[in-house]
Amino acid sequence: MSVERTAEQKVRAQPTGLIKDIPPLKHGDRLTRDEFERCYEAMPHLKKAERIEGVVHMPSPVRIDLHGRPHAQIMAWLGAYWIATPGVDLADNSTVYLDANNDLQPDALLRLEPAQGGRSRIIDKGYVEGPPELIVEIAGTSADYDLQDKFEIYQRCGVQEYIVWQTQEKRLDWFQARFHRDSRQLINGEYVALIPDAEGVIESRVFPGLCLAVTALLAGDWTQVSSELQTGLQTAAHGAFVERLAKPYQDLPD
Repeated sequence: MSVERTAEQKVRAQPTGLIKDIPPLKHGDRLTRDEFERCYEAMPHLKKAERIEGVVHMPSPVRIDLHGRPHAQIMAWLGAYWIATPGVDLADNSTVYLDANNDLQPDALLRLEPAQGGRSRIIDKGYVEGPPELIVEIAGTSADYDLQDKFEIYQRCGVQEYIVWQTQEKRLDWFQARFHRDSRQLINGEYVALIPDAEGVIESRVFPGLCLAVTALLAGDWTQVSSELQTGLQTAAHGAFVERLAKPYQDLPD
C-alpha cells in the first residue's frame, strides 16, 4: 500500500540546504551575478563563496591557527576602532558587489556611508555595492589570489586601502591607493605599499587613528597592538575625524 508523504517528509527527502531545481555552486563555475546569487542563496549551509572575474571560488575548510584566530584578532582590532568612531561601518564576511564580474566576500571591511563621502552603499538585498574604503584579507593558504586576482580587482575598483596578512609566511602588507597631494582623489587607482615607522606602526590615511603595530602583531604581542591603537584613538586627528563624521559630508569645507 502506498502512503502519500507529508509536506514535511518531502522537504526532508530533499538534499539538506539545497532548494529543488537550483544546481549547487561548484568551484570553477562561470556564472552571471544573478546565477551566482540564486545558487548561493539556495545553499544556506555554505558559509563562503566568491565570484572573481566571473568564476566561482569556494575556499577549503580553514585552520584555526592560519585563519580562524588571526581573523578574530583582526576583527577585535577593527572592532575597537569602530566602537570609538561613530559613523564608520564595520563588517565581517559580507558580500560586496564591486563590478559586473566580481562579487567578493572579504574577511573584514571598514566603510563610510555616501553621506559621509563613502563610495559604497547597502542595497535592498542587504549586500554592499561599490568599493569599501578598507578591506582586510587573511591569507592562510589563499595568498596567490589575495595578492594577485583580488589585489588587481580591489585596486581597479577603487578600494582605497587593502591589508593582506599572510599568516603562514608571518607577513603583513598594507597597500594604499595613491592620492593627489592634499586631495581624496585617486591617481589611476595604483597601490603603493605602506612602510611601518621606526616603531613598527602603520596608520591609515582614510581612517585617522587606525594604527596597527605590525611588528607586534607578527610577534603575537596583542597587548602592544591594542596599546598602539588606543594611542591613535587619542590623537587630535582622530578627534577631528569623529567631528567630521557627525556633519553631512556636503556641508564640509573643500
